[in-house]
Amino acid sequence: WLMWGGAIGGLALGLVNAFKRVPSPPLILLYGVFQGVFLGGISYAYSALADGIILQAVVATMVTFGVMLTLYLTGVIKVTKKFQSVMIVALVSYLVLGIGNLIWALFGGGDGMGIYGTGFGPIVAVLGVLIAAFFLLLDFEAISQGIKMGAPERESWRMAFGLLVTLIWLYLEFLRLLAIFS
Repeated sequence: WLMWGGAIGGLALGLVNAFKRVPSPPLILLYGVFQGVFLGGISYAYSALADGIILQAVVATMVTFGVMLTLYLTGVIKVTKKFQSVMIVALVSYLVLGIGNLIWALFGGGDGMGIYGTGFGPIVAVLGVLIAAFFLLLDFEAISQGIKMGAPERESWRMAFGLLVTLIWLYLEFLRLLAIFS
């Protein structure tokens, strides 16, 4: 119940923080606490599937962050308007797939795991990791643009919040992918 309380509280605070005009550091910190409780619980549940899966997911998340930051800073991947549009379409498509998958799983599809219980599971999990990883580039660009435009210091909280949301998403996608392969 603690894990689900963290998930619901984190979702509610995530939405509040996303739509607030002025960032609220206490609410952003509280979001981090709720998500920490949720991640602790779900990590514990995943650890029952395979030994070492949590460490692997953490390391994969950190390495991916470093690689994407390097690609961004060196200009190997440039964040353009077209790139942003493609990423938004990918996110919405993945969200629609996720909702459809949840409904299918609730009705027993894929042995209760939805698409992840089928042969397409690893492919969809890899796509989830890739989309989350490329979203880091959007976060880096938002931070860079905020600095260039001289955004007020309080906006750093909004940028940190966005980066935190993406890192949590990436970690969860890695957990799912590693669980499928284990």
